[in-house]
Amino acid sequence: MRGHLFTLWALLLPWVSVAQQPFAISHGPYLQAMGTTGVDILWTTNRPAIGWVELAPDDGSHFYREERTRRYAVRDGIKRTDTLHRVRIDGLAPATAYRYRIYSQEVTGHSWGKVQYGAVQATDVYRKKPLRFTTAAPDAPSVSFAVINDIHGKNDVMRDLLGQVDVEENDLFFFNGDMASFFLDESQVFTDFMDTAIAGFAAEHAWYYARGNHETRGPFAVRFSDYFPGISGKPYFLLRRGPVCFVVLDSGEDKPDTDVEYSGIAAFDAYRDEEAAWLKEALERPEFTEAPYKVVICHMPPFGGWHGEREVATKFVPLLNAAGAQVMISGHLHRHVKQLPQQGDGPAFPILVNSNTALVKATADAQRLRIEVTGQDGKVVDTLVIDPSR
Repeated sequence: MRGHLFTLWALLLPWVSVAQQPFAISHGPYLQAMGTTGVDILWTTNRPAIGWVELAPDDGSHFYREERTRRYAVRDGIKRTDTLHRVRIDGLAPATAYRYRIYSQEVTGHSWGKVQYGAVQATDVYRKKPLRFTTAAPDAPSVSFAVINDIHGKNDVMRDLLGQVDVEENDLFFFNGDMASFFLDESQVFTDFMDTAIAGFAAEHAWYYARGNHETRGPFAVRFSDYFPGISGKPYFLLRRGPVCFVVLDSGEDKPDTDVEYSGIAAFDAYRDEEAAWLKEALERPEFTEAPYKVVICHMPPFGGWHGEREVATKFVPLLNAAGAQVMISGHLHRHVKQLPQQGDGPAFPILVNSNTALVKATADAQRLRIEVTGQDGKVVDTLVIDPSR
């Protein structure tokens, strides 16, 4: 009997520990879907709460000078009670700097007619400066961006690579898949890479996520778009910044849906069919057709012979060829590969596969798009230059 009681206590101990912890903001905040007039701000708490953001112009005044408007995490007219908080802010001015802080108030009870509230937690704007972000400029003459991929929870590698980027001068960051080996739960996602990203740039600078095949694995994988909503709420989207239109694709899993590793839960062939139908329409939009540079961000390259790679080659590449894509930046292979444009049915654009210990840095202006690959030691591995007429 004593052994059974000990086992029961061991099972309950984590829940008792959480209940005894003070209410707190557990992770974040971080930005998503940064545009010219809006942004999503997300964070998590250790217990269910309502959440809101206070926003102020970056005009040199103290944040406490006046009461700031509250913008709540709301769905369909109801303030959300959750541990994940997402506030969409629209109606902002383009190319404008703002300051912000986040709040959460614990909800300790909710009956049919009464809500009971607990403690409030917020980011500090008294002892340190408020968090800041700047909305995108619609007609910027240039843009700079950085790409990392296949980190697989190696925060030390990630910190080394991000340390090579001038965060204040870089306009966009991209995660190009496989930042973790599995999506097991919320805590693992943050400890594997997001806490490092938030400390480095994600709370104040624009960044976007192209899902890899490992983000599709594990019981938390279905929540990917809740935490990383991208531009459209889908893991694939178009993004125009300055002279570049980014085509962010989701290449899905690398093996057939029936593979034993997926235990009958994968349905990526049909998903990629839907994505290809979207891509055909998206490539006809002015934001793509009128862009001087057309850059594809896609975790799996269209070569290698595996099922997912063949799907990228047969379903996406013909559309990209016809639309005039100029370069694809991929990962997945854990090694550096540069494939030049192919003849016939192959990709008519170069493909740059970034390794799992390297960083892609690029700048684009009216004269050229220059892409540079540097290793973990900071040494240049490769370069690629594209002129706007190519």
